[in-house]
Amino acid sequence: MNVYDEVNNLAKAIKDSKEYSEYKQVKAEINKMPDLKQKIDEFEKIRYEEQLLAMQGEKQTDEKMKKLQELYEILVKNPSVKDYFDKEVRFNVLIADVNKIIGEAIKDVL
Repeated sequence: MNVYDEVNNLAKAIKDSKEYSEYKQVKAEINKMPDLKQKIDEFEKIRYEEQLLAMQGEKQTDEKMKKLQELYEILVKNPSVKDYFDKEVRFNVLIADVNKIIGEAIKDVL
């Protein structure tokens, strides 16, 4: 068994997955709506900054967390954005599961 062949098979399986194709399609639809995309980008930027703080062990700011929550509540009122977030989560779960499986397989050498 060649590891590189198997990884290429995995990459193809991911690209052929329902999670990938649905997320890619909804993301393309969002990209056609610049105003909406800008709001999502702003939300994701704040979310990323807060995740970085959390990973560094720093306290997340109440002000940013409140803004994040407010932005989310506004955004998910739009069915296209809700669908985008739902499909983004499903795709991210798939990738996290793949990473977990690989991590479990090699944990004895890490």
